[in-house]
Amino acid sequence: MIEKGKISGSQMAIMMNPAIFATVLLLVPAITAKHAKQDMWLSPIWSSLMGFLAVFLAYKLNKIYPKNTLIEYCELILGKVLGKILGALYLFFYFHITGIIVREYGEFVSGTFLPHTPMLFIFGTMILVCSFAVYGGLEVIGRCSEMIVPVVLLLYLVIFIMLLKDLDIQNMFPFMANGIAPSLKGSIVPQSWFSEYILIAFFLPYLTNREKGLKWGLISVTSVMFFIVLTNFTSLLLFGNLTSTLTYPVMIAAQYISMAEFLEHLEAIVMAIWVAGTFIKISVFYYALTLGTAQWLKLSDFRPLVFPIGFLLISFGAWSAPSLQELSHFLSTSAPFYFLSLQIIVPFILLIIALIGNKFFRKKETTTG
Repeated sequence: MIEKGKISGSQMAIMMNPAIFATVLLLVPAITAKHAKQDMWLSPIWSSLMGFLAVFLAYKLNKIYPKNTLIEYCELILGKVLGKILGALYLFFYFHITGIIVREYGEFVSGTFLPHTPMLFIFGTMILVCSFAVYGGLEVIGRCSEMIVPVVLLLYLVIFIMLLKDLDIQNMFPFMANGIAPSLKGSIVPQSWFSEYILIAFFLPYLTNREKGLKWGLISVTSVMFFIVLTNFTSLLLFGNLTSTLTYPVMIAAQYISMAEFLEHLEAIVMAIWVAGTFIKISVFYYALTLGTAQWLKLSDFRPLVFPIGFLLISFGAWSAPSLQELSHFLSTSAPFYFLSLQIIVPFILLIIALIGNKFFRKKETTTG
């Protein structure tokens, strides 16, 4: 095995929380509100079903191939040629998706806090820090997550509590005025984020107790669903129908906070949540990409690839979209089909082929025996 480190099921769950939640925090409320309107808080509940499905698919594939990751069992299931092609497709996909995350981070930091700082410098500094975490391996990322994620979630809950007095419950009515359809339409985009839970296929082989992988994966999906529902609910009760017109509703919500003229304009807390969460998110995707590339190339160690891949990710961040508007348009239109096809449909097909193949070989062995 290339990776010698081990993590617990709870560490995997903690790692995956910001890996899904970090970018959703700022972008999804506005995207969901365009379709679901006052039912936008229901959309994450429907979209979380994709997260549960992704965890189940990754777990079932791991049961068949306990020591292999997604890149490795593509080849075991489809054969050398087709498996290599599909593995290369996945690697390009993860290059692209990590580049999009880097771009989202850069756009937010540049647009809200550092407008005169070159975007490439913002990308580069984050990738450099993530490179050291990835170079340290899975255990280092797991321990970083254990330290950072609880603080990030606590800060987020503090913001919600401070906004309670400004929330208007009337904004959520009329409830389901047009039936369930709007909230289902609003769930399509968040589904693409939840489908990223297939990423645990890269971590399940390295759990200290693989049997607990399913339980902790499902716990992670449930907790992410809760925080996205909370985010959408807060945005709706605070802004009402205006939510769909705002680029970063949570950032604007933080500007509303005023307590005894002492605690005001807590945008810095949102910035801290975003940067810390995105650090874990990029590190998780960056690690999976580096490990997968090393496995695809049949290398004995992934570490020599860390910094070259980091340099490529800076380039992908710059190439992923010409502007924030183009990126938001991509994420709210074609991205869900692109993400779901590679993170749900293809793993589902791989699982079916693997199950049929196993059944066939068992039958063959019984006959010859």
